[in-house]
Amino acid sequence: MLTVDFDRLGVTSGTTAIDIGAGQGRHSYEMFRRGADVIAFDQSESDMGEVSEMFDAMIAEKQVPASAKARTEVGDALHLPYADNSFDVVLMSEILEHVPADTEAMAEMVRILKPGGRAAVTVPRYWPEKICWAFSDAYHEVEGGHVRIYRASELADKLSAAGLQVTGTDHRHALHAPYWWLKCAVGVENNDNPLVKGYHRMLVWDMMSAPALTRVAERALNPLVGKSVVLYLTKPA
Repeated sequence: MLTVDFDRLGVTSGTTAIDIGAGQGRHSYEMFRRGADVIAFDQSESDMGEVSEMFDAMIAEKQVPASAKARTEVGDALHLPYADNSFDVVLMSEILEHVPADTEAMAEMVRILKPGGRAAVTVPRYWPEKICWAFSDAYHEVEGGHVRIYRASELADKLSAAGLQVTGTDHRHALHAPYWWLKCAVGVENNDNPLVKGYHRMLVWDMMSAPALTRVAERALNPLVGKSVVLYLTKPA
């Protein structure tokens, strides 16, 4: 399940890219498939171990061009161990809402992005996220949980102040918003609830099968209830 449109970022063979806060690697894998020289970067050593194994499996199964490169790094998004102007593409997907010092993380992202380079930042959308917070404290009041809810305009202003230009916005994953409202309403740990289990099965089926009906429906609903907001940006040359 991809949140970012990598065609808009121009990720192709030879693109130097970093996925900051890569988590389980979904976006890193896509950039690797496209032939990029990609780093999956995260503070979780266990997650990066699993992502590294998947990179190796993708190579073994010939899912990537021979020229593509990929590796994992464990570290702190507030102190990235890379030189200024190192990457053509920088991605931060669904992590800034977890970071108390978000402006510092943005500054580091801008620092390592090459002039003329492109970036994408995604966070939970304001009003679907507000509903989750209203239904459940446990949804966000956990260690490493969400510390803020962004309005898209606020996020754009912060990224502009950090030195980026917003070139476009998008909304994604409309079908996932009701799932999280259900989970928050019945208890985020209550995975045995029949409604939650049924909706989850539908989402898995949708992701695996990608039927035309749900794809069209989600595209139509994304502007209204898309759970994530995506900002596409560039660093002035």
